[in-house]
Amino acid sequence: MPFMENMKKLLIAEDEASIRQALLDSFKGVDRLTIHVAHNGQEALDLARQEHPDLILLDVIMPKMHGIDMLDAVQSEPWGQSIPVILLTNYADDPKVVKAVAAGKCELMKKFDVRLQDIVAKVKTKLAL
Repeated sequence: MPFMENMKKLLIAEDEASIRQALLDSFKGVDRLTIHVAHNGQEALDLARQEHPDLILLDVIMPKMHGIDMLDAVQSEPWGQSIPVILLTNYADDPKVVKAVAAGKCELMKKFDVRLQDIVAKVKTKLAL
């Protein structure tokens, strides 16, 4: 089915239920987008390895695995090197975050500083939706 070939996969890795639900609600109605959700860093890594998402929205401070450690693990694999990653965090000054952003491994959007529609717009632009 040709339509399915145009589907894009988004992985949302967020441990805080209210933020996770707000993100899910914000992406409802976005055509050609399949959303996978992880509740902790290890689950996010497992899902990324299984699904090979087209983009990852990644929280930094999560149970079981720090978001930057998850990012490093994904980007160490051939399929994961070109996946765009947007960090969603309030911890922009975390040394691991600063280093990852400076190295060009990801983009940063501060949770307290961004509107949900801005996140959706950025994802849609990056995925050409």
